[in-house]
Amino acid sequence: MGQATPRRTGRPAPGPTPYACGVTEPAEPDEQTPPDDEHARADSGAERLERAVRAAEQALIEFEVAVETFRIEVDNFSRLHHQRLGPMYSRLDELDALIAEARAEQTGDPEDKRRADEARALVMPMPGVEELFGGWLDSDGLSPEAADMLTGRPVSPPPRVRPSEEARKLYRELARMAHPDLAQDEHESDRRSAFIARVNIAYASGDVEALTALKAEWEAGPAPEEPRRSRTEELYARLEWLAQRKELLVSVAKQLEDGAIGQMLKLAPDDPDRLLEEIAEELLARVAEKETTLAELARG
Repeated sequence: MGQATPRRTGRPAPGPTPYACGVTEPAEPDEQTPPDDEHARADSGAERLERAVRAAEQALIEFEVAVETFRIEVDNFSRLHHQRLGPMYSRLDELDALIAEARAEQTGDPEDKRRADEARALVMPMPGVEELFGGWLDSDGLSPEAADMLTGRPVSPPPRVRPSEEARKLYRELARMAHPDLAQDEHESDRRSAFIARVNIAYASGDVEALTALKAEWEAGPAPEEPRRSRTEELYARLEWLAQRKELLVSVAKQLEDGAIGQMLKLAPDDPDRLLEEIAEELLARVAEKETTLAELARG
């Protein structure tokens, strides 16, 4: 967000040209328009061009809201997955090690002993890591709390994967009002970018109260400055920039969707929180099954 608007290097070829977000560049003015209506024709063309730009801006903002919402869902799902299901995965690893050790003790087979040692090695943490880095690193890498502090996210996990409907509504309204893509100069873009960064933090934690306060703050703030360049030049440049911005967002969305968490979220697009519950139920069943196997081995 908040990138500078690129200059257009040349006028587009005559005729409709498709742009990002389904926007089509207006065709050249009707050649049958009388010469004395040249000014009216120019005004009409500029008005059509401005409508096209406004439509493209709104479409891009809606797309960016959707991409940011999905990014937050991926992030929240990852954090909640680690918090809620991490202990279950650890228990499964421990049971695997105990089962392998019990079998090795019963059979005395060197191969079973090797498998038991490998299973136990997976359970044991890397020695000295947490003490060495003061809790910032553990055997899995950067701890969630450390990552949160470094990125400015709330340290405690979010209450759920998907922000509430009210939070999403407020975020969409704020994006439509204050999005950096609507800025007409660098100063205004910087102001909007700083504000939207605060909005994104509140939205990531689903903080409706903070989003409401930010909306009131923006509505009470200074109005955007009027554009200083030729309006027609600005509109053509905006269309070109919006197309480039959309391509970037498409790339970001694809990366999110192709990731491991994105693929999991595709399994439950309507209720990602329920997906966590289903995975937990499956893991609990696997834990119960392995505990039964261990008990049978213990009885000999």
